[in-house]
Amino acid sequence: MEELEATIRGLTEELVDANQRIRELEQAQETADADSKSESESESAQDEEAKSDESKDDTEEEESSGLGDDIIVA
Repeated sequence: MEELEATIRGLTEELVDANQRIRELEQAQETADADSKSESESESAQDEEAKSDESKDDTEEEESSGLGDDIIVA
C-alpha cells in the first residue's frame, strides 16, 4: 500500500511539474508571437515611410524637370 501511495505522489509531482512547464512554454510562445507581430508592424510602418519619401522625391523631380504637364514620367 505504501508503495502505491509513493507512486501516486511521484506521478502527481510529475504532473504538476509538467503543467507548470507547459504554462511557461505557452507564455514564452505568446511573448515571441507578440514581439514578432510588433516587429512586423514596425517594419510595415518603415516601408510605408520609405514609399512616401520615394513618392515625394519623384514628385519633386517631375516638378523640377521643366517638362510640360502633358509628358508623363514613368
